[in-house]
Amino acid sequence: MLETFAVGLSSIANTACLISIIGGVFIGIIFGAVPGLSATMALALFLPITYSMDSVTAVVLLTSLYVGGISGGLISAILTGIPGTPSSVATCFDGWPMTQKGQGVKALGVGVVASFGGSIFSTIILIFAAPALAAIAIRFGNYEYFAIALFSLSMMCGLSGDNLWKGLLSGLMGCMFATVGLDGIGAVKRFTFGSRLVQSGFQTLPVLIGLFAVAEIISRIASARTTKPEPPVDVNMKGIKGFGFSLKEAGAQLKNFLMCSAIGTAIGILPGIGGGAANVMAYGVSKSTSKHPENYGKGDPGGVVATESSNNAAVGGALVPLLSLGIPGDTVTAMLLGGLTLHGVTAGPLMFTEHADIVYSIFLTMIIASVVMLFMEFYGLRVFAKLLAVPKYYLLPAIFMCCVIGAYGTRHNMFDVWSVLVFGLVGVVFSKLKVPSAPFILGFIIGPLAENNLRRGLMFAKGDFGMFFTRPIAVAFFIAAAVSLTLGIVKSVRPKKQTEAEKLAAEADL
Repeated sequence: MLETFAVGLSSIANTACLISIIGGVFIGIIFGAVPGLSATMALALFLPITYSMDSVTAVVLLTSLYVGGISGGLISAILTGIPGTPSSVATCFDGWPMTQKGQGVKALGVGVVASFGGSIFSTIILIFAAPALAAIAIRFGNYEYFAIALFSLSMMCGLSGDNLWKGLLSGLMGCMFATVGLDGIGAVKRFTFGSRLVQSGFQTLPVLIGLFAVAEIISRIASARTTKPEPPVDVNMKGIKGFGFSLKEAGAQLKNFLMCSAIGTAIGILPGIGGGAANVMAYGVSKSTSKHPENYGKGDPGGVVATESSNNAAVGGALVPLLSLGIPGDTVTAMLLGGLTLHGVTAGPLMFTEHADIVYSIFLTMIIASVVMLFMEFYGLRVFAKLLAVPKYYLLPAIFMCCVIGAYGTRHNMFDVWSVLVFGLVGVVFSKLKVPSAPFILGFIIGPLAENNLRRGLMFAKGDFGMFFTRPIAVAFFIAAAVSLTLGIVKSVRPKKQTEAEKLAAEADL
C-alpha cells in the first residue's frame, strides 16, 4: 500500500495538481455557499474544462470541487438560514438560531471543524476498508434497501418537533409529491394531468430551493413590510480564539461526531441515497440520542456537528461503490464517473490495478483538499461574518436570482423554476401553520427509494411480503424502525400526561 501511495503522491506532486486542489476547493466553497448552486453544478460546469487536462489533474480538480462544494453549504445555512446545498439543509435547524443569538462565528467554527473531521474520517474508511465495505454494500438487495428506507422514514418522529402528527403529515406530503411523474418501475404516468412537463416529476434541487430558500425570502419580505427593520445580528469577533469553541466543548461532542460521521459514511456507501439524506438522518439520530433533545432547533452546537460531520463523511463513503464497483453513490459521484469515462478510465475493481495512480491520487486529494478547506474557511470566518452586514434589500434579491438560475440550470427547464415558486409557497404555508419542513424533505428523498425497492422485492417474492423477514439485515432495520416510531410516539404523549398530572396536583393543593 505504501508503494501505491508513493505512486499517487508522485502523480499529484506538481504545480498543476496543487493549483487544481486550491482552486477547486475555493470554487467549490463558493458554489456551495451560494443558495441554488451546488457541488453537482460546479462539477457539471468544470467537467468540459477537464477535457484538455491529463487524467490525474482532471480527477484532482473534480475531487477538490466535490470536497469544497459539500462543505461550503454551511456558510449560507448558518449566516442566512438558507441552505447552500441539499446536504446542508439540516444545518439551518441549529446553525441559524446560533447566529440569531450572536454565536454566528462559533457556529461557523463548529461547522468547519466538523466538516473537516467528517471528511478525514470517511477518507480513512475509504482507504483501509473499501473492499470490505463494498462487498457488504453489493450484497444488499431490494429487501435490505426497503428496510433501510423504512428506518430512515421513521426518523420523521425525531424531526417533528413538538407536534408528532404535523411532522408525520409533512413527511406523508413529501412522499406524495415524490410520486408525481413517471414511476420508477413501469414508467406509468402518475398525477401528470396530461402535461409533458410534469412527466419528469419534481426534482430534488428545485424542491429544496423552494421549500427552504424561497420560502425564507418570502417570509422575510413579508415581515419587513409589517415590522421595523431588524438590526444586523451581532457577531462579536473580540475574544474569539481559534474556531470559537473550547477543547472542553469539543470533547463533549466527540461521541456525537464519531456517531454521525459513521452514519454519513455508511449512507454514502449505499448507492442512490446521498449526503442530503445523511444530513437529515444524522440530525434525527443525534437529537434522539442527546441528553437534551429539547435544545435542538434552538441553537445547539450538537446539531451543527451532527449535520456537517455526516454530510462531509458521505463524500468519502460515496466514493467506495464508485471506485470499487463503478456505481455512483450520488449525483456528484455520477459526475466524477463521467469525468473518469471522459479520460478513458473505467471505474470498478480493475481500476485498483490498471489505474492505481489515479485511485491513490483521489485518496491523497481527499486528505489535502480537506486540509485546504479547513484553513480556507478558517481564515475566511471574519469575511463570512461580514456577510451579515449586507443590507437585506441587496442580499435577498441576489439570493432569489441565484435560486432561480440554480433551479433552471439543473435541466434548463422552466418547469423547475415554477417548481421553486410553488414549493416556496408551500414552505410559507408550513411556516404559518408551524408544520416542520424537515420530515417533508425526508419523505421526498427516501419515499421513492422505499417504494421502488418494495415493489421490486414483491415482484421477486411473487407478492409474498413474508420474504422481507427472511433477511437478517432487513429484520434488524425493521426492528430499529419500530423502536424509533415507538419512542417518538411515547415522547409526544408523555408531556401531555405530565401536564394533566400537574393540573390535578394543583387542583388538589387548592
